[in-house]
Amino acid sequence: MKRRVSRDQLNTIISGMLCVVLMLLVLQLWLLTATMNAYLGGDHGVVAPAAAVGTICFLLNFGLFWQMRRLEQ
Repeated sequence: MKRRVSRDQLNTIISGMLCVVLMLLVLQLWLLTATMNAYLGGDHGVVAPAAAVGTICFLLNFGLFWQMRRLEQ
């Protein structure tokens, strides 16, 4: 038996998800800046790990977006 969440509970859950998305977005922007700085400084070994972490952040953001869409239905 599924229990329906109230509108206030749904708003709290979505606000928490948006906070996590915002933190991940700031992390991605910082990662891009640090990677470009290192790459332009001659350190080419940091590009692959940064791309992997950036992809993981993107997948987490996409998963949270998908969950949010499911909650709204």
